[in-house]
Amino acid sequence: MNKKFTLADLDAIIAQRKSEPNPGSYTARLLQKGADQIERKVLEEAMEVILESHDGQKERLISELGDLLYHLLVLAAFHNISLSDIEQHLAAKHKSLQIL
Repeated sequence: MNKKFTLADLDAIIAQRKSEPNPGSYTARLLQKGADQIERKVLEEAMEVILESHDGQKERLISELGDLLYHLLVLAAFHNISLSDIEQHLAAKHKSLQIL
């Protein structure tokens, strides 16, 4: 049985590309270009999510949401923030505000 691929798996891959850059890796190149380039990609992907949301094509929206999540995790990694850090923040927010 194949293990399900998770956001935690993706976060670990991004962290590895950051600590052990490979010139053939898109993630490593993006991290090397810095926050400005990563932020542009996040903005681009966010716009694509909005456009696909309006178009109503579920598979295209899923694809763009995946791209946005990936680029958000790259931006987080650039700033030394892990998925676990974000999960802890959301858990604390939920506990204190019951927003989730």
